[in-house]
Amino acid sequence: LQASHAISCFRHMNSLLNRTSCGRWTTALPVGTCRVHRLSTVPRQRYYTSAMSQAKARTALDELGTTGEFKRTDAGFRNWIEPDGKFAPEAGRYVLYVSLACPWACRCLAALHLKGLQDAIAVSVVHPTWQRTWPDTPGDEHCGWAFRSPTDPPLSSVTGHGSFDCRDCIPDPVNGAKSVRDLYELAQDTLGKYSVPVLWDTKHRTIVNNESSEIMRMFNNRFNHLAKNPGLDLYPNHLAAAIDEVNSWVYPTINNGVYRCGFATAQGPYEVAFKELFDALDRCEDILSKQRYIAGDQLTEADVRLFVTLIRFDEVYIVYFKCNKKAIREYPNLREYTKELYQMPAIRATVNMYHIKTHYFTSHPKLNTYAVVPGGSEPWWEQPHSRDSKL
Repeated sequence: LQASHAISCFRHMNSLLNRTSCGRWTTALPVGTCRVHRLSTVPRQRYYTSAMSQAKARTALDELGTTGEFKRTDAGFRNWIEPDGKFAPEAGRYVLYVSLACPWACRCLAALHLKGLQDAIAVSVVHPTWQRTWPDTPGDEHCGWAFRSPTDPPLSSVTGHGSFDCRDCIPDPVNGAKSVRDLYELAQDTLGKYSVPVLWDTKHRTIVNNESSEIMRMFNNRFNHLAKNPGLDLYPNHLAAAIDEVNSWVYPTINNGVYRCGFATAQGPYEVAFKELFDALDRCEDILSKQRYIAGDQLTEADVRLFVTLIRFDEVYIVYFKCNKKAIREYPNLREYTKELYQMPAIRATVNMYHIKTHYFTSHPKLNTYAVVPGGSEPWWEQPHSRDSKL
């Protein structure tokens, strides 16, 4: 879904909604068309008046244990795409809402691109800088992902610092939502953590799934009849056990490990996470000295899951999350491995360093009050890799 098309859809639907007191979208908006199929006569709920939503709203920075350790909560929507189920794999029916800064969202986006599902599943991209999600509601201070169009004026941080343009944003093409929080309210969420990715069903007008690992699996094999690259299997049977084993330690120590370092509020939990992180990176370095990919002889979901953290490490985590023992570019095998994956066109398309750096350094006033974004290093990941000659 191209940005220009998304913007036209967005404006068209807003104009219709503004002319009527009703306006609940009930059918899919097929990829490639702005035509509105049908509007029901169910009055729109005014979610912004929900005191319950204000009470439950939170972000990842609020997910702390009793001793200052970061404890990520599980995703709340766990439905699956099934050929004969409620959520069938149909072209034009689903939207993937992402942030180009978020590693969890970008691993789903990478899977979508690797499989060649761009024409079957629409994509919407939020602005990288968190905003107040319900700014007109007194007493509601929740900050999170907001939708903008590329031509909208720049945004500042929630504390009023900086000016960050809206390049590469794609507004919500089906609901006209102003924030990801609005999507969760439409889906009658009860948990209050308004995260991305979100896989949205336009037919039932609800969230199918917001767990990135499960969305990746669905993209891998549920839409093969619509995929341009159906032969690619990111979870092949002969490597399934190896993939599961790698995921079992990469997730807590590396993917989530950087957050456990960065969001810890006490020295002890930080030091535990720090040690586990760099022990795991050393383990990856050793594995990649002996084989081409992290789980075996071919690219798998385990590589995509690891990559999204590695590509953000030197530009963000080493500074922002206090992961400063060693940079990825200092690991000979991890460095070349990261280069190789980045230089795959389908993966490169999901890496937007402007969104990555802007989000982290401008969205958490507790960690960076004035929203100053560091300059960073030369883009070493753009340089040719040597994996072909070594393995």
